[in-house]
Amino acid sequence: MHGLVIKNTGSWYSVRADDGTLWESKVKGNFRLKGIRSTNPVAIGDKVDFTPQPDGSALITSIDERTNYVIRKATNLSKQSHIIAANVDQCFLIVTLKQPETATTFIDRFLASAEAYRIPVVLIFNKIDLLTEEDDQELLEGMIRLYDTIGYQCHAVSAETGEGVETLRELLKDKVTLLSGNSGVGKSTLINKLFPDLNLRTGEISDAYNTGKHTTTFSEMYPIEDTLVPRSYIIDTPGIKGFGTFDMEREEVGHYFKEIFRFSQDCRFNNCTHTHEPNCAVREAVERHDISESRYASYLSMLDDKDEDRYRD
Repeated sequence: MHGLVIKNTGSWYSVRADDGTLWESKVKGNFRLKGIRSTNPVAIGDKVDFTPQPDGSALITSIDERTNYVIRKATNLSKQSHIIAANVDQCFLIVTLKQPETATTFIDRFLASAEAYRIPVVLIFNKIDLLTEEDDQELLEGMIRLYDTIGYQCHAVSAETGEGVETLRELLKDKVTLLSGNSGVGKSTLINKLFPDLNLRTGEISDAYNTGKHTTTFSEMYPIEDTLVPRSYIIDTPGIKGFGTFDMEREEVGHYFKEIFRFSQDCRFNNCTHTHEPNCAVREAVERHDISESRYASYLSMLDDKDEDRYRD
């Protein structure tokens, strides 16, 4: 049989078969021995073949070729990757300027990784109801202007009050959309505002650290159409604190910053690292403020990405 992996609970996977039935499945024993260097050889969004078992469960026997995937370093000390989701059409990166504050380094590292795997990202600035001071509003406008100028679609919303949320609904139509971001930025609250019937669990912000507490424990795909074989899904994922890049060569990093790549065409050297070389068009653009200092700092942080902990928020 054939189906779609819609939930991962560690060792078990929920698979929605092409006929609409649901199967609790495990990975066939020798499946992990096929050279997949990942903590999760099967990911949310994978299309798989599976074999029903006498006890009513199923065994996943193979994975269809993926169109793309979102990947990050595993959080343990191994040199493995962790696949957040596969076969996605777009990603909503949920960020907040307060409670908690999302670091621009995190945003830029996520965007660069998405660029590497050709996944469009829409930036969702949530909790705008908390931005009551004039300085807060100026920061929001500046952030939106920065990323909009680079080429990223941006939306300012409040999942709490509903402001701006309805504008997102059309963007979700006929697409598989991954929602990601730090813990506490309101991913589940936003999903509940858009689709109340899903009734996802939400959490509070830790006063001690101004960070979110994990409420989504495992990734899960939710159909947002009431049809036997839905075309529109949203993927809710556990909040992530850091985003270590994986399998990205040092000389490739600049390719995944849109504006750095654009200016790099005018560098004197084809293999310019934009750190010390003479006649570097990228550093000149930074000095002219055509490339923001925060984006350039994020680029530099990714050139030597050996210790993920240094990039945690």
